[in-house]
Amino acid sequence: MCGIVGYIGHREAYPILINGLKRLEYRGYDSAGCALIDGDQLNVYKAKGKVSDLEQEAEGKDVKGTVGIAHTRWATHGEPSATNAHPHVSMDGTLALVHNGIIENYATLRENLSKHGVTFYSETDTEILVKLIEYIKNKRQCDLLTAVRMALRQSIGAYAIALIDKNDPDVLIVARKSSPLAIGIGQNNDEFFIGSDASPIAEYTKQVTYLNDEEVAVVRRGKPLKIVNLYNEEVEANVQTINLDLGMLSKGGFPHFMLKEIFDQPEVLRDCMRGRLLPDKVVLSAVVNYKEHLLNARRFIIVSCGTSWHAGLIGKQLIESFCEIPTEVEYASEFRYNRTTVDERDVVIAVSQSGETADTLAAIEKAKEKGAFVFGIVNAVGSSIARASDTGIYIHVGPEIGVASTKAFTGQVTVFSMFALALAKAKGVVTEENYLTIIGELSCIPDKINKVLEQNDRIRSLARIFTYAHNFLYLGRGYNYPVALEGALKLKEISYIHAEGYPAAEMKHGPIALIDSEMPVVFLATHHKLHKKIMSNMMEVKSRGGRIIAVVTEGDDEVRAIADEVIEVPPTENCLVPLLSVIPLQLLAYHVAVAKGLNVDQPRNLAKSVTVE
Repeated sequence: MCGIVGYIGHREAYPILINGLKRLEYRGYDSAGCALIDGDQLNVYKAKGKVSDLEQEAEGKDVKGTVGIAHTRWATHGEPSATNAHPHVSMDGTLALVHNGIIENYATLRENLSKHGVTFYSETDTEILVKLIEYIKNKRQCDLLTAVRMALRQSIGAYAIALIDKNDPDVLIVARKSSPLAIGIGQNNDEFFIGSDASPIAEYTKQVTYLNDEEVAVVRRGKPLKIVNLYNEEVEANVQTINLDLGMLSKGGFPHFMLKEIFDQPEVLRDCMRGRLLPDKVVLSAVVNYKEHLLNARRFIIVSCGTSWHAGLIGKQLIESFCEIPTEVEYASEFRYNRTTVDERDVVIAVSQSGETADTLAAIEKAKEKGAFVFGIVNAVGSSIARASDTGIYIHVGPEIGVASTKAFTGQVTVFSMFALALAKAKGVVTEENYLTIIGELSCIPDKINKVLEQNDRIRSLARIFTYAHNFLYLGRGYNYPVALEGALKLKEISYIHAEGYPAAEMKHGPIALIDSEMPVVFLATHHKLHKKIMSNMMEVKSRGGRIIAVVTEGDDEVRAIADEVIEVPPTENCLVPLLSVIPLQLLAYHVAVAKGLNVDQPRNLAKSVTVE
């Protein structure tokens, strides 16, 4: 959530900052602002709303300067407003600060500062932080770096900050804890770029370093980057070369990023499998290098949130079915606080698109404290979870800009499929025939997704019928039960229609009371051993007047005779069905939201990367 951009160098900063904020709009936000130093002036511009509103606010004003910071805010403390927007400024007007995260002890800090005559104008925790830095700097007569370190040592919570000082326009200070921050390095240290992730940096430089927790970087114009921890111990910068396809950050002719990313799935899943899924085997370096550790695991514990949790439910079925290793799935937000017994015999699989999810990072910390082996499944290269894991697998589906996750879900399920196959083969618990069959079928999945996508126009027409609905019910069994959960989540995220997913057999244990002619029910009814039971559930809904939308295997005339609407997917192995059955649900949610005139890519109240609890 939120976005930070910063620049110091020889170019005009304002165009770089605005361009960077636009690159970060996918993260979700409600206000925006920037601060620039021009000579002896610190100019701050802020606006409620979009980056375009900020541009309008700054139009015709002094936006000169070669150093600046900018921010898109997602409200945590205080309602969305220009006053609460970042940057926030010190009492003497010399310092400006932007901040992602939450300072949990903000109330105590504010009370203490108020006793010393410090006044506040916003409702934010961020204003408290910049004024704490100012207070320490003045009280102790120390330099800005020391003041920042001391202030952060007093701050409890999560932060990524960028700070500029009009009295020292050649320096920009950044720091992080539990919230991502990247520093792009120009040639000969003549300019530096700051970003919450690599997207606002990639078009200017490929050389990037990511700060670790409790590290502070002094970014000085024309000087090498200096990084220290909160105790002033110098840290060596780990500079990486990034390869981010900027074309993936544009809509590519689609009206929304979400629709583009739904249509990206055939190609990005080929990328996910490339070099790993061969005609006669699955090769995963993480499994090869850590085979004994994985095979000797007492159990796997999958920790994740949201869509990644749904992928984890499918991963559990795949691992238990193929590898015969007990597997649990827990919400990371619950795992981090519960009394789950974890030790060195366990493997904790952390799943996250962004690799920055705060609860999942906290779950990893707990697992490592207990001696567990941590296996990461993430999309963002160089992310915090990737660095914190002992090993893992990147899903390689490219940047996901739409807030509602689509291609990350299918990428995670694809990785779980390959992981289960590779580990089952290493353990010797899968027959050669079944192993090769699943490999062959997995390689066909991208082409089969393309066949499902050919029904886009029909699903768009179908979606218009259901914009009236206030509630939806999604039902599935086996591998399709998590798909029902995911379909319901997609609909509620972007259309604001209440939707719930259930195992189909559980319908009779409560949800059936909701069924009437105003309740659309989506059945995941592809062919599997419980197909007849799913059809019985459909009859129960039909007899109560419910409207049935069924996702079925091609040629299923039995379901067609019962359902009001049918969407077909090509046949595949039962364990791979989620990769196909989820596509119509993604399209249905998208088109319902579009028909209602809603902001599909940036739904209200949601952020792309949840970096606080």
